[in-house]
Formats: sequence, C-alpha cells, structure tokens
Amino acid sequence: MNLTYLLLLLSKTLNATFVIINKQVMDVGKNIKRIREAKKLSQKEVIAAINMGAAQYSRIENGKTEPSISTLERIARALGVKLSQLFATEEDSEDINSQDATIMEKVKLIESLPEQEKQTIFNMLDAFVGKQKLKDTLKNVLNDL
Repeated sequence: MNLTYLLLLLSKTLNATFVIINKQVMDVGKNIKRIREAKKLSQKEVIAAINMGAAQYSRIENGKTEPSISTLERIARALGVKLSQLFATEEDSEDINSQDATIMEKVKLIESLPEQEKQTIFNMLDAFVGKQKLKDTLKNVLNDL
C-alpha cells in the first residue's frame, strides 16, 4: 500500500518541533526493508528488538498496513536510523553503514551478560562519553577565546 505522510515530530533532544512533509506517494515499508537489508539484519532480529509479532512486521514491510508513529520510532531505533530516514527516497537517504549491524550484535551480546558485567561495560562507556564531552567543551572554550 502506498502511503502519503504528514508527520509532526517532537525532537526530545533539541526541544524543537519539526514537520516533515512528503508530497510524493511513498511506501515506508519498502524503505524499512531496504534499510534492514542494507544493514544486513534479518526480520527476526528487528522483530526481537521491537517486540512485535512476525506477521505484523511482515505486513508493515509489505505495505499491507500503516504503522503508527510509535511503531515507526521503535523500528527506526532498532535499525539505528533517524525516523526521518524511513521516509527518505533512496536518492535522499544517506549511506547506510553495515557496521551498525555489528554494533547491534554487540549490544545483544552485552544484554546476555550477567548484571554486574553489564554494569561494568556501561560504566566504561559512560567514562568514554564523558571524556569526549569534556574534550568537546574544552575545544569550544578555546575556540571562543
């Protein structure tokens, strides 16, 4: 089924409102499938990540049903893309990095670890992210001088 979408998205990180209007008729399901295949993810992997039935997900990819915005957000998150990329044409979409699939595999492995080991990994990630934020802040301060 071809869909025409008018989306009103609230960006939680920027506290701003974005309106995306696509005047062309598009098939979001085809885009989802194209992105999933580009990332070398199986339907089962995406289904597990979004906690959805296989039949329902298949209907979305085949354009037989129109998914809700919350469902599209979950699919985008599972695919590691921005929600807007699900609506982009092939020409408009950025290159989809297959390395993202490797990240998803690692996240799944982390999820299977005992709680204490998961916490250790999260603490290490927090330390690296904090270090990068500090570098960025210091760089901005030095540029302002």
